[in-house]
Amino acid sequence: MATGRPFQVVVFGASGFTGQFVVEELARVTAEDELRGSVRWAVAGRDEAKLRAVVERAAEKLGKAELKSEVDIILCDVSDPTSLANMAKQAAIVLNCVGPYRFFGEPVVKACVENGASCIDISGEPQFLEGMYLNYNDKAAEKGVYVIGSCGFDSIPADMGVLHTRNNLKGTLTAVESFLNVKFGPEGSSLHDGTWKSAIYGLADQNSLKNLRRQIGHKPLPVIGAKLKRRGAVFYSNELSQYSIPFMGSDVAVVKRTQRYLHTHLQETPVQYAAYATVGGIGSVIKLMFAGLLFVMLVKFSFGRKLLIKYPEFFSGGYFTKEGPTRKQMEKSSFEMTFFGEGYSVGQDPQQDKPNVKICTQVKGPDFRLTNNREFNSMVVESVNELCFGECSSRRIDTTSAQCVDFLIHIQGPSSDK
Repeated sequence: MATGRPFQVVVFGASGFTGQFVVEELARVTAEDELRGSVRWAVAGRDEAKLRAVVERAAEKLGKAELKSEVDIILCDVSDPTSLANMAKQAAIVLNCVGPYRFFGEPVVKACVENGASCIDISGEPQFLEGMYLNYNDKAAEKGVYVIGSCGFDSIPADMGVLHTRNNLKGTLTAVESFLNVKFGPEGSSLHDGTWKSAIYGLADQNSLKNLRRQIGHKPLPVIGAKLKRRGAVFYSNELSQYSIPFMGSDVAVVKRTQRYLHTHLQETPVQYAAYATVGGIGSVIKLMFAGLLFVMLVKFSFGRKLLIKYPEFFSGGYFTKEGPTRKQMEKSSFEMTFFGEGYSVGQDPQQDKPNVKICTQVKGPDFRLTNNREFNSMVVESVNELCFGECSSRRIDTTSAQCVDFLIHIQGPSSDK
C-alpha cells in the first residue's frame, strides 16, 4: 500500500451520477469518531465547477460546512494518460466511478498499477473485470497494489449471501440458488442508463469474453454432490410463487471466482451457484418476452445498438432513463435476495449420498442499486477503509471478497467454466 502520499483516497468521476453518492457517503464515514481526521481524500474529474458543486452539496446535506475546505480537487480526464498518472501518484487508493468500464476503465487501472496506487470500482462487466486480471495481475503484484471490482450490487449481496448460507448450514453446502425480488414505492422507479449501456455492449460482445476465458485457461471447478440443475429461460418458482428468469448480472461469475479461490487456496468444498430474478405474474412475463426479443434482435446490429442507447426509456419500458432515479424513488424502493441451499449433514458423503439438508437465507436492503443506496455506497467506502487499515490476501486481482475482507471486497479474477 502506497504511503506518504497527499491523499489516502481519491474519488475519480465524483461529479457523475454514481460519484456524487459515493462522495456523500465517504464524507459521512470520514466524519465519524473512529475515522475523523485520519483519512485525507480528494475528488477528481474534468470539470472543476461541477466537482466543487458536488462537495458543496455533500457539505450541505451532512451539515458539515468545513468539508468545502477539507476536500481537495484534482483535474484529470480519462482520455489524458498524463493527468491520470498525476492523479494516481497522489493517491493510495483511487475509487473509480467512471463507466462504462469496458470503455473507460482500463486507462485508470493502468495508471494506478504503473504509479503504485490501488484501484476500486463498481463494475459488473465480466469482460472488463477478467481482462484486467489477465493484463495486470502480475504487474499489480510487483507493485504491491490491489485492483478491486464489483464493490456494489454486482456482486456483494450474492457473494456474501452464498458465504452466509454456507456458514449457517450444519454440514457441507454444495449448491445454492438465489432469487432477487425488487419492490418499488408509489413514486415508481428507474435505473440510470449507464447500466443499460453495459448490458447492451456486454451481450453484443459475448465472444470476446469467451476468448478471454480461454486465454486465462482455468480448469472447471469440480462438482461436489448432486449437480445443480439449470432452470429454463422463464419458469414458475414454487418457492416464491412467482415467475422468474435467470439474473443477467455478474453475480454467477463473481461467486464462482470466490469459490475457486476457496477451493484452490483453502481446500474448501466449492459451492455450485445459479442466480435468478422474479418478474411477477403472467402479464409481466408476456411484456418481458416481447421486450427481450426486441432487445436481442437490435443488440446484434450496430444501428440497433445505437437506437437502444439513444432511447433507453422507450426500449426498456421506462426502467432505464438518462436521468436515473429521483431521490424519492430511491428512498422508497427495496430488494430481497433469497438463497435456497442444499447439502449434506455431518458424516454424509457428498460423493456417494443424496443431499439430505436444506437451508434458506435472505439478504435485504432499502434499495437495490449501488448508485442510489447508502447501504451499498457504504460497502465501497468500507472497501477503501479495509485497504487503508486492514490486511488483504497476497493475490492482487484474483482474490475475492472472502479472503480480502469479511464481507465487503471483491478483487476480480476469471471465471472460465460455466
